[in-house]
Amino acid sequence: MTKRDYYEVLGVPRNASEREIKRAYRKLARKYHPDVNPGDPTAEAKFKEVNEAYEVLSDPGKRRQYDQFGHQPFASAPTEGTGPGFGSDFGPFADFARGGFGDIGDLFSDILGGQPRATTAPQKGEDLHYSVDLNFEDAIRGLSPEITVQKHVPCEVCQGSGAAVGSAPQSCPDCGGSGRRQVSRGILSMASPCPRCQGSGRVILKPCQSCGGRGLVYRTEQLKVKIPPGVDTGSRIRLAGMGEAGRNGGPPGDLYVTTRVQPHPLLERKGDNIYLTIPITITEATLGARVEVPTVDGMATMVIPPGTSSGRVLRLRGKGVPHLKGSGRGDQYVTVKVVVPQNLDERSQQLLREFARLNPMDPRRDLKT
Repeated sequence: MTKRDYYEVLGVPRNASEREIKRAYRKLARKYHPDVNPGDPTAEAKFKEVNEAYEVLSDPGKRRQYDQFGHQPFASAPTEGTGPGFGSDFGPFADFARGGFGDIGDLFSDILGGQPRATTAPQKGEDLHYSVDLNFEDAIRGLSPEITVQKHVPCEVCQGSGAAVGSAPQSCPDCGGSGRRQVSRGILSMASPCPRCQGSGRVILKPCQSCGGRGLVYRTEQLKVKIPPGVDTGSRIRLAGMGEAGRNGGPPGDLYVTTRVQPHPLLERKGDNIYLTIPITITEATLGARVEVPTVDGMATMVIPPGTSSGRVLRLRGKGVPHLKGSGRGDQYVTVKVVVPQNLDERSQQLLREFARLNPMDPRRDLKT
């Protein structure tokens, strides 16, 4: 059976970064996880395919081999008639050809007489990332929305051990609890992960029926997130310990909530200041006026000084965005735009001519040479 391209399996381009590959894997693994699709053979096959692709593409060495030789370096058996390629039997180096050289540290540890390392150390859980959309006003004022998060949590029945109630994981009899098995090939003595315990050094003889021996279950949780006033697009809120469950008794990861703020139809934010353009009449610009302008706190009264020209910027102190760090708020800057009346009647035109006669001025006098 022809294997699908690993990049196609994960749905990423061939130049995808490690972060993009990891993000795609997590999304697909959750979608096809057996706990989410119990009894679905198609989903199970997809889950295995996704894990196989990620195992290769997440490892820089294996990924380089895959980009150069395709699936051949990772074949489980030699291919007839291929000659001495990566699919051939390399004797003592066959494991290196197929697996991207394995764990070099374990290899030299064995050669020098040391002990192979077990993989039973506590491991912190993966961090989770979530994005939440906010409207302009909510980002300014802050709020506490509920979000839905899917993640692995320790099984409540077995307390995360994976073993049935009344039993406990046992030291692996095949590797003696080391997590590695020595394989001698001529003068070399190499170590590889124990196939029985998958390198953990422990085996579960009586698995927990609730989690199937995994120690973790996949759950959907509702969490309330406190978003402080003044967040902007790209702001991150950290919820410590709300990420994926840890392994081997390790602490859980964290949950990072990133905000995306929708634009406002009138107001524009730059840093902690807000900007607005408002139209005013010739009369208001000439004689001055008090006008109502929109702010994030509602309508506010602003004074237009007499003789205000179009383009002048006025400031409303403390009407901007609350500072995320420290106290206080930014300001709101209002640019005035003088609107010239259109289609004046004859009487209005006469009045303007009389106004010009009584108030002669040349605003372009400084432009003359």
